[in-house]
Amino acid sequence: MSLRRLAPPVHLLRSFSTVVQFGGVSRAAEALHLTQGAVSKQIKELEAWVGVPLFGRARKRLALTPAGEHYEKSVRSLLAQLEAATLELITSEDGAGVLHLSSLPTLGAKWLIPRLPSFQQLHPQISLQFVPYVEGYDFHRPELDCSILFGEGHWPGAQAHYLTGKDVALIAPRAAVADWPISAAQDVGRYALLRHVTVPEAWLRWSEAHGVRGIDVFSGPQFDQFQTMIRAVMAGMGLALVPRCLVQDEIAAGLVREPLAHGGYRSALGYWFCYPEGRSQRHALDCFRRWLLGCADSDVGAQVRA
Repeated sequence: MSLRRLAPPVHLLRSFSTVVQFGGVSRAAEALHLTQGAVSKQIKELEAWVGVPLFGRARKRLALTPAGEHYEKSVRSLLAQLEAATLELITSEDGAGVLHLSSLPTLGAKWLIPRLPSFQQLHPQISLQFVPYVEGYDFHRPELDCSILFGEGHWPGAQAHYLTGKDVALIAPRAAVADWPISAAQDVGRYALLRHVTVPEAWLRWSEAHGVRGIDVFSGPQFDQFQTMIRAVMAGMGLALVPRCLVQDEIAAGLVREPLAHGGYRSALGYWFCYPEGRSQRHALDCFRRWLLGCADSDVGAQVRA
């Protein structure tokens, strides 16, 4: 088989992937700034090139064949990798280039983003590109260089550096919303305990740390983001355990309160900066890592001084 046949032209692959992405030729043509006839012709040309039907055609509607569905996943990944490599080449300066990263939404919005202007000032030649966060550790995605993950710091094949999040605060609604008298840890059991899906044992660990017995640590509303939990506390739905780095602004502004002095606990879980071991020498990643760990160290110093 000719090697040429194994490498279809990129414009044919782009049309194929775009038709799948937009669910039809018409919308794909608009996105590609081509006519519908041109896109249809390119799809037929690609099918002729590979010798395999990629779409089934019934009543003028296109539907991926099983072979087409499998092929499109690979094509989409390759196109993303090509775009990332080209963008890095175009924007690179002295090896800096582009850094593709992802972050959990609440930490990104409340902790990382407010600090990023200082990184841009220090390294204006590095272009940060955020990609959608995907639960878990997956650096096989060609468009992802590094990520901020939540856990104990152990992911196979990854370098992981602790940033923040182990200092967990107990928060309650402000008195104007719900005037709940809480003068001792045991009083917590009288109110709804809000829970986070990724930290199901948080209230158990808190009760162990404070010697509290007899409260139902696995009941109460459950949430999938800490920001939503904070809003729920502000609305008077219950008490919550939240990493202090995510709620310190609301505490300072009086939007929520800490009902007990030293009422939080030290968690084994936190936020970690992670990247594949094979990318540790990339200049852009090294600059970002050193800056990010400096931010984490500054936070620790500020807490000690406080």
